Formats: sequence, structure tokens, C-alpha cells
Amino acid sequence: MLKLSENPPIIWPEAEPISDFQGEWWVAHTKSRNEKALAHDLIRKNMCYFLPMSWKVRRKSRRTIKSLLPLFSGYLFFCGNEDERSELWRTDRVANLIEVKDQQKLLEELVQIEQALRAGAPLIPHKYIKAGQKCRVMAGPLLGLQGIVVTTRSDTRLVLQVDMLGQAASVEIDVDMIEVVD
Repeated sequence: MLKLSENPPIIWPEAEPISDFQGEWWVAHTKSRNEKALAHDLIRKNMCYFLPMSWKVRRKSRRTIKSLLPLFSGYLFFCGNEDERSELWRTDRVANLIEVKDQQKLLEELVQIEQALRAGAPLIPHKYIKAGQKCRVMAGPLLGLQGIVVTTRSDTRLVLQVDMLGQAASVEIDVDMIEVVD
């Protein structure tokens, strides 16, 4: 387990929004539990990536263990040119590189997750939902995010989906903060 200071940043380079990255987006399906190691490799090579992560807290015996884990287990989003894509394979941490057919759609979906993370929203992995009510956040730090609303016994959550991966993440939301998108 990595110390907090040893975890890679969620976005590299950190100061830039992912919408400013230059190049083509790819989805790196990593070898088992290699997401953070691949991120460290990309930092050393100064290559742009997005690795959304969230905190998982669990209790073991009398200890509380807090871990920063990838939101989409086994995946890292990489932006670059053909030479950098080839360099990615040389890390020996990638099981498969998934070509992104609809670059704009993936970027829009990732920007929403980036906005939620930058706002400090506690995203958690969530089941991918095919059908449901699409809504938009009307106010607050998550203003403008669009996703599908689901309710559980205890809360209402906005599900942010990455269609290409068939995966999603959700954040707790107040129903007064959302409106239905037609």
C-alpha cells in the first residue's frame, strides 16, 4: 500500500484541465493493479493522463485503513500522439489499448468526472446504468454536471457514466439541486 505522498496525481500535468490536453485520447486497460505504477511511468515521460481515484476507508481489527483507489479499476485515460502511444506499450504495464472512436463524447464524459473530483465530491464506483432519468445539476460546485439519477433507501445519487468502458461513478446529490434534461 502506498503512502499518501507516494500516490500519483489524478491528472498529469496537474495544473492543466484535461480539456486542454493535446493529442488523441486512448483508454489504457492496465495489467492487474498497475494503474498507479503506469501513472508514475507517464509522469517520468511527461505524458498526459487522467486517472480518476477515490478514497476507500475500511476497518481491519482496530485500525482504520484509508486507500486511494482508481475509480475505474484497471483503466487509465491517456492523451497523446502516436509516438507516445507506442511508448505506453514499452512500460509493460498495459494489457490492451482501447481506441476511442468518439473523442468528443469521451472527453465530455471525462470532463464531468474531473469537475466533480476538483469540486471535492466524494465519487464512488457505481453500477453502469443503461436506462433512467437524465438530469443536470442546477446549482453548487457540481453545476452543469449531467447524469442519471438513482435513489437508494438512504440517498439520491447522480451517476456519471463513461459509455465506452461500460462503467460509472456516482455522487450523492440533493434532489432540489437537479433538473430533468429532455
